[in-house]
Amino acid sequence: MSICFLVLEDGEVFNGVAFGASAPSADELGRGEVAGRGEIVFNTAMSGYHEMLTDPSYAGQIVVLTSPHAGNYGCEDAWSERGPDDPGMGEIKLSGLVVRSCSSGSVPRGRITLDAFLKKHGIPGIADVDTRSLTIRLREKGSCNGLIVAPSAGDALSEEEIRSVQSAFRRLPSMEGANLLSSVGTRTAFPACFGKFPRFTVVDCGVKSNILRELGARGAAVTVLPWTASSEDVLSTTPDGVLFSNGPGDPAALVSVVATIRTLIGAVPVFGICLGHQMIALALGGLTRKMKFGHHGCNHPVRDERTGKVQVTSQNHGFEVDERSLPPDVAVWFRNANDGSVEGLIHGRLPVMSCQFHPEAAPGPHDSSWIFDEFVGIASRRKEGSSCLLETI
Repeated sequence: MSICFLVLEDGEVFNGVAFGASAPSADELGRGEVAGRGEIVFNTAMSGYHEMLTDPSYAGQIVVLTSPHAGNYGCEDAWSERGPDDPGMGEIKLSGLVVRSCSSGSVPRGRITLDAFLKKHGIPGIADVDTRSLTIRLREKGSCNGLIVAPSAGDALSEEEIRSVQSAFRRLPSMEGANLLSSVGTRTAFPACFGKFPRFTVVDCGVKSNILRELGARGAAVTVLPWTASSEDVLSTTPDGVLFSNGPGDPAALVSVVATIRTLIGAVPVFGICLGHQMIALALGGLTRKMKFGHHGCNHPVRDERTGKVQVTSQNHGFEVDERSLPPDVAVWFRNANDGSVEGLIHGRLPVMSCQFHPEAAPGPHDSSWIFDEFVGIASRRKEGSSCLLETI
């Protein structure tokens, strides 16, 4: 086992042991794009590390698992959530993985170990880290940039290496203002599959595979377009509904996608999940803002403001909608039961609705999968010529 370090931008250092791909040395940090660098966030899920690794929304981030142990059930390609990327794009989307303990035991036949999966895709991991202390730091001070780095010799970074790390931080951009969509998603339009009715067009900003599966399971015919698609491109697919997907980065930086949504609203039912939700809010005239440490995990309670019912949801976002900025005809559909943040929107007159959390949750929980029934139902009623107006809150 080799020593490596997780260095935070404020100079705090966490010692650990390397696993997965080799951590870059300090002098490699200045040689263009390398893994092991990005915004550090913590995830509170007890399982699902494979799905996290392949979730496009984690692009540009280092993920800390608060669960004390990872890797015991291995990794299997069938669980991957990376969506319909073009060939040649990486399977793993995040930049690095931080764990308290990484299993080194055997895994079920047909799977590979977490260590081998990270090695295969060139992503460094660091284990034996005091993840409790690190998580408390992130909660108290907020998410920050970090680097996973290996010493050139011995078990400590030299003064020269420390200077190299500090220089690397100056070149590492903030997540605020970041457009990361070029690193995820499809580059070409294609039919994703499934049924015949209604017709859904999914604008791929880093879509998770399970979103497409959930639509297909309800009989929808699904066409996937790249995030660069114009409103004309979208309407040329003659959709009964358009869904803007999850994805990484700052929604406020995605000016062209927001403009496309603004044009489509009123012409066709428009839906959004996670990043798509945030961009819909912007298109409707609202604002978004960076959260202190975001919501990442599969145990976040959300209240449906129409019914008062609470469901447990899977979440992965570092930005939120500013409720005070919303226009009068847009209501909050869902609200986070922990901090009161906006978790979904519904328009009072137009067929527009969105959720901040992930109703397609893989591997779970499945409390909110019914939201796909709502999306497909609205698109179906439009196809049949009946009213698309939504029930107001």
